[in-house]
Amino acid sequence: MATAKKITDRAKMMDENEIITMYMDNVLLEEHEPKTVYAFCKKNNIQESDFYTFFGSFDALKQEIWDKFLENTISTLHNDVSFASYTPKNKLLTLYFTLFEVLTLNRSYVLYTLKDNKEGLSNLKQLKQMRTSFKEFVNNHIATEELKSSKLFKITKPVYSEGSWIQFLFILKFWLEDNSKGFEKTDIIIEKSVNTVVDLLDSKPLENIIDLGKFLWNERKM
Repeated sequence: MATAKKITDRAKMMDENEIITMYMDNVLLEEHEPKTVYAFCKKNNIQESDFYTFFGSFDALKQEIWDKFLENTISTLHNDVSFASYTPKNKLLTLYFTLFEVLTLNRSYVLYTLKDNKEGLSNLKQLKQMRTSFKEFVNNHIATEELKSSKLFKITKPVYSEGSWIQFLFILKFWLEDNSKGFEKTDIIIEKSVNTVVDLLDSKPLENIIDLGKFLWNERKM
C-alpha cells in the first residue's frame, strides 16, 4: 500500500502537459522520436510510472498533442462571448483561423511530424483523436444551424462534419507549404474554401469555385 501511495503522489507532481512539452522538445532538438519510453524518462529525469499514468505509448501521446491543439482552439472560441451569435459560416471561419493560429505557435513541431521526416503525411494517423473531437465540435456548434438554412436538406450532420474535416486537411496541406509573410496566403485559402462550401450548400457554387480555382492555379505557377 505504501508503494502505491508513492506512485500516486508522484503522478500528482507530474502534469501531462509537462510530459508533452518534454516530448516535443526532445523531438525537435534530437530530430527523432525517443527510442523507448524508458530512454525518454531517463533523459528527462521522470519515472516511467508517471508517463504511463497519462499515456499508454508514444502513439497515444502524439495523438494527445494534436487533440490539445484543438482543445486550446475550442477554449479560445468559448472564451469569445460573441462566438455563439456568429453565423454558421463565421463560426467555421473562426474555427479554422483560430486553429491555425494555435498550429503556427507550434509550427516547428507540426512541420517535423508531417513534413520533415521520412514518413511525412502518412503521420496523419496522429490526428485520429483530434478528428473525433473536431467532428463532435462541428456537429454540436456549427452543423445544426448550417443545415437548417441549407436548401440541401438531405445533407446530414455526419456528412457535414466529415466534409469540414476534409476541408481542414486540405488547408493544413496548403499551410505546410506556405512561405508567405504571416501565412497570409493560408488566410486567403481559408476564406475562399469556406465561401465555396457555404455556397455549395446553397446551390450557388460556380463563382466561388472559379475564384478558388484561380487562386490555387496562381499558387502552382509560383
